[in-house]
Amino acid sequence: MDAITAQLALGIIPLVIGIGLVYWISRRKFYRRNAMGAEGFSSFEASVFTRFIERIGKWVAYALIIIGVLFIWSYLQMKKEKKQSEVKTEQPSQR
Repeated sequence: MDAITAQLALGIIPLVIGIGLVYWISRRKFYRRNAMGAEGFSSFEASVFTRFIERIGKWVAYALIIIGVLFIWSYLQMKKEKKQSEVKTEQPSQR
């Protein structure tokens, strides 16, 4: 596995995990709501702890998404540079 393929894998994996984490947290929050639209918790402590953990989880998910996008962008730049260097080596010097 060369560096370019590894770069792409390192971009896709955190991107998919980050998007999945945001979806999962949002889905949990949606299904906690009752008919009036208020979130239902068994206690105050459960409410505070759950919201805190979900907030941390969303920040981690956003960081993973940003890291994934940066790795994919880096992959595209490496691919572009490799293609340009191949084109330069294929063209004979014109004299």
